[in-house]
Formats: sequence, C-alpha cells, structure tokens
Amino acid sequence: MRILVTGGAGFIGSNFVRFVVREHPAYQITNLDKLTYAGNLENLEGVTQRFVRGDICDAPLLAGLLAEHDAVVNFAAESHVDRSILDSAAFFETNVRGTYVLLEAARRTPVSRFLHVSTDEVYGSMAPDQFATEDSPLRPSSPYAASKAAAEMLAMSYAHTYRLPLIITRASNNYGPYQFPEKFIPLMVTNALEHKRLPVYGDGMQQRDWLHVEDHCRALDMVLHHGQPGEVYNIGCGTPRGNLEVLEALLKLVDRPSSLLEHVTDRPGHDRRYALNCDKLTNSLGWQPQESFETGLGQTVEWYKTHADWVGRVKAGAYRDYYDRHYQRRDETLAAFGKT
Repeated sequence: MRILVTGGAGFIGSNFVRFVVREHPAYQITNLDKLTYAGNLENLEGVTQRFVRGDICDAPLLAGLLAEHDAVVNFAAESHVDRSILDSAAFFETNVRGTYVLLEAARRTPVSRFLHVSTDEVYGSMAPDQFATEDSPLRPSSPYAASKAAAEMLAMSYAHTYRLPLIITRASNNYGPYQFPEKFIPLMVTNALEHKRLPVYGDGMQQRDWLHVEDHCRALDMVLHHGQPGEVYNIGCGTPRGNLEVLEALLKLVDRPSSLLEHVTDRPGHDRRYALNCDKLTNSLGWQPQESFETGLGQTVEWYKTHADWVGRVKAGAYRDYYDRHYQRRDETLAAFGKT
C-alpha cells in the first residue's frame, strides 16, 4: 500500500508513521506536514519515509501527491482547545478548509481508502455514567471541537454524495512519547520533573478517557485495512479518570509533592466529562487496548525523563511565550477575551 499521511510530523501522526513502518515494512509512506509549532521532524528520527513539507490547503500539491498513493490518513489539524479559545482562525483554516481541499483532491484523483482522524470532543460533555456511541449527537463546545465536527460533516457528505471510500475515527485523549508539552500529561510531567507548578483547571475533577498512542495506532491500522467505508468508529478505553486522579498517579511516579498542584481559573466552556463506548470497534474488528493506564503512564514518564534534550528544544521560543501568556498571566489573558 502507498499511504499519504497528512500531519505525520505531529504527535499521533508520527507515532502512526513509526507503527506502519514497523508493522508493514513493504508499504510506501509519504508524510505531508506543514511543520507548524507542533510538527517536529525529530519525532521521526531514524524512520525511513518520504517527507514533503506542505499545506493541505494547497490543492495543486495534493493533486500531485494523491496520484501516487492508494490511501490517505488525515491527521493534519490544529488540535489544542486552549489555543482555539484564544484565536480560532487557524483551526477553521486547517481543520475545515484543509479537509475540504483534501476531500476535493481525493474526489478528483480517487483513492481506495480515506481515513479521517477525529476526536471524542465532537460529542461534547457527557453526563455521569453516559458513554457516547457513534450514533450519539454531536455537541461540540469549543472552537476546536466545532471545527472537527464541521470537518466530519463535510467528509461524510463526500462519502455519501461522491461515494468516497471514507472512514471516520473518533479517539479519546491520547498520551505517550513525542507529545507536545502544551497537552495535559506532558505539560504536567515536564513541569513536575523541573519542580515547577502544575496548573490545574478549576477543581480538577474533569474526566477524560486516556488512550495510549500505540493502542490508537493499532486501531487506526485495523480500521484502515478492515473498516467499512461510510462508517464511524470510536476508539477509547472506556475508563474515564478525573484529572486530579491522573495527577496523583503522576506525582508518585516522579516522586514530587502534591504541593506543586496549583488550581487556576478554569477553561471557558470546559467540558466536564468525555467517555466513549467502543463496542462497535471491538465487536467488528476485534480491537481492544493492550496498554493499561498505569503501565502506559509509567512508560510515558520514563520517556520524558530520558528525552530531556527533546523537551528542552520544543519548549524553547514560542512555547515559552505561549506558556507565560496562558498560565503565568492567565487571568489577564482571559479577561482580555471577556471571560473573567
């Protein structure tokens, strides 16, 4: 198979490229990435792949690339909720318009598979003891989630109208190696290792269903090869955990005191609970997560411990400006947007 992976230098995309190269060494991979702040070719050091620097909004570039490939796996997206609250323009440019340009290219230069990678955040916040199925209504709460839901609706319209062999996956919160440290677990791990404060939104009782990125990649591989076109598949572990529960486990692993926790003003419109029902994926394709949260978190902490140079490089420059604006001057930043 010849696969075009968009956004393959990001966290999940790079792990997927590594997975495919390892599990399917005969496959040909082309990695298209714009290399924005979260795209990092260091994530793919030592991995044999063809890399093309480019934007999924570039129609002529996509037309040429799709003519050389059998399948597309679309990871390209702006993905951080907090950034979408501060400025959502890039989210709708990449996540919606970029998806449209990619769909148009795939319609005009047909491929045998089009896998669109989405998120459980399109479901919005779930009530206690409620788990979203693939048929649950979409109720996105943030600009990021709204952009992903819009991209899904557009993608599915192409599947129905143009018979594009498209499949959508909605995954829960991922964690693991090579994740940019603005996200919850790597932010907390790297801060704790540096004896810095761990900023906890609100009361810290928000719940997320944590999925190790390797389990996510296995699921994507199964869906790519055996999923049914026109279908949606949830990917998660079905075990939501409170943020404070996660932080307690993390602090034990790095031997740091709970006094590092610092409750800060909550995120505007913060969803309380994400939870997925993944019976469809389990029953139809036989997928189940292999990594427990306890072992996966331990491995993740160890990875960040042993990759201090990588962390130092990605935390330089623009990241420091963002961190200062978003955490050190959080109330001031949110007040500027009329949120406090």
